[in-house]
Amino acid sequence: MNNTKELLEYIVKMIVDRPDEVDIREIPGERVVIYEVRVSKEDVGKVIGKQGRTAKAIRTILAAVSLKRGKKVVVEILE
Repeated sequence: MNNTKELLEYIVKMIVDRPDEVDIREIPGERVVIYEVRVSKEDVGKVIGKQGRTAKAIRTILAAVSLKRGKKVVVEILE
């Protein structure tokens, strides 16, 4: 699943103003992999987007990638 984490990190770093503060923690499970995304306070809104559209788009991309690997991906954006 490393490629999925790298893809998530790349996408998030392209969105935020402070890419050096992006921290992604991977919590592997049997059928589900959870990614906890932490960004600076100022960038949280950018990652979530208006009405959650950006976060939904990120989740959709990762779901498509993880489908090939047979695992579900959950992305949590933490403040």
